[in-house]
Amino acid sequence: MESTAKDGAAGGEAAQADGEGGSAGEISGGSGNAAGEISADGEISSGNEGNTSDEEILSGDGDNSAANTSNSGISGSNSDPAEENSSSVDLLFSGDIYLSDHVLNAYDKAGGISGVLDEGFRTAISEADYFAGNQEFPFSSRGQAAPDKQYTFRLPESRVPIMNEIGTNLVTLANNHTLDFGTDAMLDTISALDSAEILHVGAGANSEEARKPQIVDVGGIRVGFIGASRVIPVASWTAGASSPGLLTAYDPALLVQTIEETRPLCDYLVVLIHWGVERAEMPVDHQTSLGRRCIDAGADLVVGSHPHVLQGIEYYSGKPIVYSLGNFIFGSSIPRTALLKLTLSEDGSEPHLSLLPGTSSAGYTRMLTDAAEKESFYQYMESISFDISIDENGVIHPAAPQSEDN
Repeated sequence: MESTAKDGAAGGEAAQADGEGGSAGEISGGSGNAAGEISADGEISSGNEGNTSDEEILSGDGDNSAANTSNSGISGSNSDPAEENSSSVDLLFSGDIYLSDHVLNAYDKAGGISGVLDEGFRTAISEADYFAGNQEFPFSSRGQAAPDKQYTFRLPESRVPIMNEIGTNLVTLANNHTLDFGTDAMLDTISALDSAEILHVGAGANSEEARKPQIVDVGGIRVGFIGASRVIPVASWTAGASSPGLLTAYDPALLVQTIEETRPLCDYLVVLIHWGVERAEMPVDHQTSLGRRCIDAGADLVVGSHPHVLQGIEYYSGKPIVYSLGNFIFGSSIPRTALLKLTLSEDGSEPHLSLLPGTSSAGYTRMLTDAAEKESFYQYMESISFDISIDENGVIHPAAPQSEDN
């Protein structure tokens, strides 16, 4: 495995040297000096790679406006439903997943996923009715590394079973690494996930496929998923009417249309979106405005990724926007991470959210179990969030609306 980075990458957490021995992941340095790209093992360059300007994206040949936006692009797939007589279902969401050198070394040394995730997280995922996350890499052996990217990620298709072993049901591919090795590698990824029976959103052979949601029956509740990215390095990564790529949201019109078209097809709608600034613990303006537009269009929950750190939670019009869940499995030291737990009831009662806090080091992610550690985590999340409280069980409570008399 190759692991190289441009000279001058600085900031963030100290990089951890990959051990030799040829684990199957790849990280290659490009000839350019893209800003802000974080390495798999914790190193980050100055700036914020991937945040191509709005003008560049909107003038690119791959503009999403070229898509066929008819309802024929909206379809769904079913996973194995939970027990029909269950009164509620639990869905778990993670942040960024990259099977880096450290992760693969830990996995191979342990002979399985126990080297990567502790029993607490493994049990939580296995007991949940559904698990979705952001897959921050392609599965392929084809393609050439993007020439102007600081870090490019790739794993061979033979490593796909690790995603099954984690317990993954669905991933979003709408991010700034899916096309690191070009469109052939992206299409290989889609084929590999299909073969592994892992659903995916946010990428496809054309814009119609990239924006197609997945509608999943989870214990009798129809849950819709849409994936989109507000972070890509060049405009050509955007899917066009006849060109492969991602659903992007620099111009949110097509994402908004997709949400509006999907809303009648499901009971609960989740938008998974890649956005923001790396290592920033507070959302920037485009996250706030885009997240709220998603809610206005009909999303019930917005879950963000890309910053590689936790960001806060906001309730807007009574619906939650979780700005970033940070890294979940990535290889770098992760002082704070969490799974987001969404509980839905078949009787249509109010959904509720909770956090399962954790930490990660050298490719191993563990759940926090100490009461004091968890309390500190919840206090931190409250401090970076917007008018919420988190109780001792990790349950998130939006602030009560103020009366007009106050």
